[in-house]
Amino acid sequence: MNTTISNYLVDIKQILSTARQQAYAAINSAMVEAYWKIGERIVLEEQNGAERAGYGKEIIKTLSVELTAEFGKGFSKRTLWEIRQFYLLFPDYPKLRTLFAQLSWSHFQRCLKVSNDKARLYYLTEAAQHHWSVRVLDRNIATLYYDRLFASQDKNLVAMEMKEKVTALQPGDFIKNPTVLEFLNLPANLAYTEAELEKALIDNLQQFMLELGKGFAFVARQQHIRTETSDFFIDLVFYNYILKCFVIVELKTGKLTHQDIGQLDMYVRMYDDLKKQENDNPTIGLLLCTETDSVVVKYSVLNDNPQLFASKYMAYLPSEEELVREIEQQKLIFEQQFS
Repeated sequence: MNTTISNYLVDIKQILSTARQQAYAAINSAMVEAYWKIGERIVLEEQNGAERAGYGKEIIKTLSVELTAEFGKGFSKRTLWEIRQFYLLFPDYPKLRTLFAQLSWSHFQRCLKVSNDKARLYYLTEAAQHHWSVRVLDRNIATLYYDRLFASQDKNLVAMEMKEKVTALQPGDFIKNPTVLEFLNLPANLAYTEAELEKALIDNLQQFMLELGKGFAFVARQQHIRTETSDFFIDLVFYNYILKCFVIVELKTGKLTHQDIGQLDMYVRMYDDLKKQENDNPTIGLLLCTETDSVVVKYSVLNDNPQLFASKYMAYLPSEEELVREIEQQKLIFEQQFS
C-alpha cells in the first residue's frame, strides 16, 4: 500500500472515529439533561403533595408504569429513584453542563453512591477532564482514589498509579452502552455481540446444543442481568430438565484468560442467587474459547468441588470433542462466506 492511499485511509478512519465520539457525547448530553429535568419535575410534584404520606413512592410507581408502556424499558422504579437523587445531588447541574458534557448517565449513576459531596464532584470532574470510561471511574472509586490522594504525603505516587491504569473511552462503547440504547429505544438484543463471527458461532451453537444435548430447553440469549453498578449480558442460557439446572454458555473469540473464567464464575453465582429455584440443582457454567485450532472448555458450578458436578453431568452435555468440531466447522463456513 503506497503512502498516499495509507494517508487517506488514516484520515477517513479519523473522521469516522471523531464523528462517532461526537454522536456519543451528544446523545449522552441530551439524555443526562433530560434525566435531570425529570428528577426536577418529580421533586416539584412531591413538594406539591407533601402532606400525603407515601406520595413520592406513588409518583415513582405510576411514572415507571406509564413511561415503560410508552417508551420501553429503562424506566424501572429503581432508575427513577436514581434520577430523582441525581437532581437532588446536583441542583446546579446546568452550571456544570459544559464540564460534564462528555460524561454518560452511567458515570453519574456510579457516583450517586459516593456519600462525600466533595469526593463525588471530584470524581466527576476528573472523569470529564481526563475522559475516564465508566470502568476507570468505578475502579478509582472502589480503590478510594480520592481518599488516598488527599491523605497521602506523596500525592504524585498515588496519581501516577492511577494514570498507569486509566483507559480512555472508546468509540465502540457507544453501541455497547445499554443505557443509551434504552434511552433511544433501540433493540438491545441486536447490539451486544462483539463481532459477526461471535454472533454466527452463537447462532449455530444454540441450535447445536438443542439438537445434540439431552434434555435442553432454551431460556434466553444475551440475557440482561443488572446489578447496582453494572450491566451484564450472558450469551446463552438453557435449562436442562434431566439435570434440573440452568446451563450458562459463554463464547469468547480469543485466547482464554483468567478474567473469562472469573466472569463465568460470577455469572453462575449471580444466576444461582437471582434465578435458581429451591428445587433446582446448582447452575453449570460452560465457557468456550476459540483460537485458530483450539477450543478450551471450562465448567464452573457453585459448589466446593466443581469437578464432581462436571463429571456427573457430562453424559448429558455435548462432549468437548463434539463442541470443538462444531465450532471449527462453523468457523470454516463463516470464513468461506466472507472470503
